[in-house]
Amino acid sequence: MSRKRLFFLMALLTLLALVLAACPAPAAPTAPAQEQEAAAPAEEAAEPLAEFKVGLVTDVGRINDRSFNQSAWEGVLLGAEQLGLPEDNVKYIETVDSKDYADNIQQFIDAGYDVIVTVGFALGDATVEAAKANPGVYFIGVDQFQAEALPNVAGLIFHEDQAGFLAGVLAAHLSETDIIAAVLGTDLVPPVVAFKEGYENGARYIKPDITTISTYHPGGLDVAFTDPEWGAATARQALDQGADVIFGAGGITGNGALQEVAAAAQAGQRVYCIGVDTDQWYTLPAAQPCLVSSAMKLITPAVADLIGMAFQGEFPGGNYYGEVGLAPFHDFEDDVPQEVKDQLQEIKQGLLEGTIDTGYNP
Repeated sequence: MSRKRLFFLMALLTLLALVLAACPAPAAPTAPAQEQEAAAPAEEAAEPLAEFKVGLVTDVGRINDRSFNQSAWEGVLLGAEQLGLPEDNVKYIETVDSKDYADNIQQFIDAGYDVIVTVGFALGDATVEAAKANPGVYFIGVDQFQAEALPNVAGLIFHEDQAGFLAGVLAAHLSETDIIAAVLGTDLVPPVVAFKEGYENGARYIKPDITTISTYHPGGLDVAFTDPEWGAATARQALDQGADVIFGAGGITGNGALQEVAAAAQAGQRVYCIGVDTDQWYTLPAAQPCLVSSAMKLITPAVADLIGMAFQGEFPGGNYYGEVGLAPFHDFEDDVPQEVKDQLQEIKQGLLEGTIDTGYNP
C-alpha cells in the first residue's frame, strides 16, 4: 500500500471515531406501560369523604325517644365522626306510619346514600326488599335477624336474653318483697320477648320462688312502643301489687314505667327501676331517682363499627352480633353489695362461655 493511501485510510478511521464519540448511547429498553404502573407505589383508592353518605330511618318512634332509635342515631353520628364525614352527609327520617317504611328508605336510595340504617324489627321486610333491588347500597338493619344472608345487609342483633338475665339477677338481689315486674312493648317483637324471658329466668336463678309480673302492651307495632301513659299505669299496678323492682323494656312506653317508679321513689318508697337498650341514666334523667342500672344493647358502637366497615369495603353481610351488658350503678353503687357485683361478673362470663343458659328458646 502506498504511503498516500495509508495516510488517507488513517484519516478516515480517525474521523469515524470522532463521529461515534459524538453520538449518544442508545437508551435502555423501556418496560411496557402496565409494568411501569405496577412498579410504582400503589395508592389506595378511597372514596372521597365528601361523597360518602349515611341515612337512618326510624321505626314509628321518634329519633329522641331516649332509647332505641336515639341509640342507633348516636351510632350514625359516632361513625360519621370517626370517618370525618361532613355534617350534611348524615340525615334521618322519622317514620310516622308503618306503611311509609319502603318510601322512606327509597328517599335515601334516590339521593345516592351509601349506607342506610333501618331501626327495628318491623322494618326488616322493607329493608331486605330494598337491599335486593339495590345491591350497591349497604343496609344496617338494627334488631333484624337475617334468615337469608345478603352481602349488602348486616342484621345487627343482640343476645337480649343475656342482658335481661343479668337484670333479673340484679333485681332478685335488690328485692325485699320478692316481687319484681317488667313493663314491656309488644310480644310481636322477638327481642322484647327475649328481654322478658331472660329477666324472669335470671331472677329465678337467684330466687327460684320469686314472683314476676310481666306485662306486654296489648297494642300493635304502631303504638306498643309509644304509649308512656299505659307504661306508667301498668307500673303503678305492679307497685300496688308489691313489686319493688320494675324493668321497663319498651321504648317510650317503658320510659313511662320508669318515670312512674321514679315518682314513687321520690315519695319515699324503697323501689328500684332498670332501664333498657342504653344507659338510661343519661338519656332519661327523670328516672334517676330509681334507676339502679340498665340492660344494655350496645347499639351505638355497633352501628358506628358497621358504618366504618362499609366505608372500608369490609362489610359483613348476614347477622352481626353486638355486645350486651349492665350499665353502671351510678348513685346506687352502695346499694349493690360487692359480692353481688362479683357474682354478676361471674354470671356474665358464664353466659359468654355458654356454661350458663338463660333458658330462652326462640
